[in-house]
Amino acid sequence: MASFSYEVIHKDARSSARLGVLHTAHGDIPTPVFMPVGTAGAVKAMPGSWLETLDARVILANTYHLYLRPGHERVQRLGGLHQFMAWSRAILTDSGGYQVFSHRDLRRISEDGVWFKSHLDGSSHFLGPEKAMDIQRALGSDIAMVFDECTPYPCGKIDAQASMELSMRWARRCKDHWMRGSDDSIALFGIVQGGIFPDLRKLSVEKLLDIGFPGMAVGGLSVGEPRDLMHEVLESTVPLLPSDRPRYLMGVGTPDDIIHAVGLGVDMFDCVLPTRNARNGCLFTSEGRILIKNAAYAEDARPLDSKCACMTCRNYSRAYLRHLFMAGEHLSAVLNTLHNLTFYLDMMHKIREAIALNLYVERFELTGNKPE
Repeated sequence: MASFSYEVIHKDARSSARLGVLHTAHGDIPTPVFMPVGTAGAVKAMPGSWLETLDARVILANTYHLYLRPGHERVQRLGGLHQFMAWSRAILTDSGGYQVFSHRDLRRISEDGVWFKSHLDGSSHFLGPEKAMDIQRALGSDIAMVFDECTPYPCGKIDAQASMELSMRWARRCKDHWMRGSDDSIALFGIVQGGIFPDLRKLSVEKLLDIGFPGMAVGGLSVGEPRDLMHEVLESTVPLLPSDRPRYLMGVGTPDDIIHAVGLGVDMFDCVLPTRNARNGCLFTSEGRILIKNAAYAEDARPLDSKCACMTCRNYSRAYLRHLFMAGEHLSAVLNTLHNLTFYLDMMHKIREAIALNLYVERFELTGNKPE
């Protein structure tokens, strides 16, 4: 199988935004890219063929959830995650660290790893750096992530440093274990931690560079901190990341946050926001968000977004979409998700086009960041 690699194609003249290509065993991925989240091996309410029609090149699958159900060994016996879910394009798997963090009432952390209780049935499980690598290798993704501890917010500096140092020791164990059994068709990314403290983030980057990874992610953000603070952390952290490797901002997701981060030089994004909001009736449009349950749309015959060419906007009125949502019809989630993912993937296409033309700052109304 082809090895993983990344190349920068073009840098914007007035910001740190850049065009790139991720080369994977399951196809090339133009960056900046948004990765729809397929938690349990499926993007909720979206068949894989529809995602291909939207030109989604890579999706994210959840290691924690696939480990618990149906089990990584079963997926491996059935040909790996690509074959299991009939998806021929690239897959990134997380390591399970964030899910353990989000179920913190059910877990106990030690140097070895994390003991936790399944949110499904209360059964006890252990997940550590080596096992997280084995699970992702069995799933057969194109990009795997190290196992880390996601630092909570708020968190004092002493605790944030202890958490970051633990994550860095785990990152070393992940890399050592990975090198004993993996081929170069799967890329293992490091994850920068350190909470809201720039000096801890800097130290984390230095430790990850010493270990050596083909891609770098920024984790531990969008966990409750104010938006301005998240931007400050990004602005001090992203310039520390190597420019010849992909930069991945984990779990961050509003359109405005993506646009800001691209301007800083971030290449990869994932977030449940477009799919989760779709199921909750919150829809992204060229004129702003629409809460489709509002009574104002009960007799609104207009399309959801006149500037959108998705099937939802071509065929259905706001009134009908409101009716589906209020009636609890499954079709509501399908049509809403199709639109929201179209909005996000189309936004990324426009971002790449603007960077190619050196018009990113103008088209997205940024102040402008000093290029690298």
